[in-house]
Amino acid sequence: MLTVLVFAPTAAALLLLGLPARTPQTVFRTLWVAATAAELALVIALWIGYRSGGGMQYEVRTRWIPNAGVGYHVGVDGLSLPLLAMTCVLFLACALYSLRETRRIREFAALFLFLQTTCLGLFVALDLILFFVFFDLSIVAMYFVIVGWGHRDAARAALKFFLYTFIGSLALLLGFIGLYLAASPHTFDMVELTKQNPLAGRSLYGGLVLLAIVVGLAVKTPTVPFHTWLPPAHTEAPAAGSAILAGVLLKMGTYGFLRIAMPMLPDAWRRYALVLVVIGVVSVLHGALVALAQTDFKRMVAYTSVNHMGYIILAIGAAAATAQGPAQARSLAITGSVTQMVSHGLITGALFLLAGVLYDRGRTHDMGAYSGIAVAAPVFAAMTGLAAFASLGLPGFSGFIAEFQIFTGSLGPRPVATALCVLGIVITAALFLRALQRIFMGPLRLPDAPGTPRTFPDIRLHESAAIVPLLVLAVILGVAPRFLLDVIEPASQAVLELLAR
Repeated sequence: MLTVLVFAPTAAALLLLGLPARTPQTVFRTLWVAATAAELALVIALWIGYRSGGGMQYEVRTRWIPNAGVGYHVGVDGLSLPLLAMTCVLFLACALYSLRETRRIREFAALFLFLQTTCLGLFVALDLILFFVFFDLSIVAMYFVIVGWGHRDAARAALKFFLYTFIGSLALLLGFIGLYLAASPHTFDMVELTKQNPLAGRSLYGGLVLLAIVVGLAVKTPTVPFHTWLPPAHTEAPAAGSAILAGVLLKMGTYGFLRIAMPMLPDAWRRYALVLVVIGVVSVLHGALVALAQTDFKRMVAYTSVNHMGYIILAIGAAAATAQGPAQARSLAITGSVTQMVSHGLITGALFLLAGVLYDRGRTHDMGAYSGIAVAAPVFAAMTGLAAFASLGLPGFSGFIAEFQIFTGSLGPRPVATALCVLGIVITAALFLRALQRIFMGPLRLPDAPGTPRTFPDIRLHESAAIVPLLVLAVILGVAPRFLLDVIEPASQAVLELLAR
């Protein structure tokens, strides 16, 4: 079932590319939406059949390159299942949002379907080389999305994105090879490497392997100082591309920390956890402060992603100091980090799609070019306001649940770092309130007609169909998160037990 879930989107992409060029564009759009809807149905079926606390499930293991210790090994647990569900929700939202896309829609849909395979494949991979293959292929697919359907300076932004993340992936591969060479027998299988803990007691070797893996994952996350590719990539990418880049691709880095670095290198992780905590604090404050200085709405949202990823780095760094504490305290920080991944994907995905709505109407993301839009487009204003309040962690939204767990789990072991990160929430509130005031309050003003009382079209049906479910899910997770936490908590406890070895 997992193999079908992973590769069905690519099969649909090949079907799209195989259709005659004269096929009506409606057929391409319909097939795209149908394929992503079927993927969401499959992942819901996986969730229904999943047993909380049952460990790795739906496993498939097949020989691939046996003489190199590489296999096709996939499975899901409480860390990966929520990310699979979030991925399918976001790809369906992007397919719905793009129903009015007219530029080479067949190729656009095919690229997104292939990108969906790479994302789902990475979250179910239980072999390091399989993980690396999907990690690298996601870079290629997103590069073509940005350069083919982006804005004015898309080629330069796409090149910067590709070079940064590709170099990071090479560092990641070096770390994987280091783990392989240390294992006895040699293997790239994640489950076997976790059981072996091959670098236990080898401080220098373990530190170097951890450095390579952390650098590779930190570039993808991204954290300060490896984040400079993110704002231009987001600014120049199409709205749907930005939603997937922020909502899904960034989680590949944070997921890698939980799946690979922490359980396979517990000694090195505990030894250097304070460094991760510092990086998390710097990312939180730097991302929030730089976002506050932005005049471009989309670029501002991009920097808030650096801020939100910093909270996750804080949590997984602080978790090393809680490994010997009570069971509930041990799981809070990790559970909060996974919840934050899901929450950020939904909320920031919605914000980038809303930024696309703004650009579609005014052809610019410059906040100074707009004012008074709330009167002309009240539904759009309300949805943007909800997404902004959700992003700053207001109670009643998923962001509050995630950040509450992160701060509660991190405060005991790292009180100073956690207190500094709380300032990030205050700054985030200031930047979103300022953006809402500039864009939606005052007299109506549009970029191409300053001072002219033009009509600003309100949210359209396909835009609502894409954005409203993301906001509804953020509210559901903020009010009744138990169904999500019941899946995440046992897996979080398992990670921390491995970390305490």
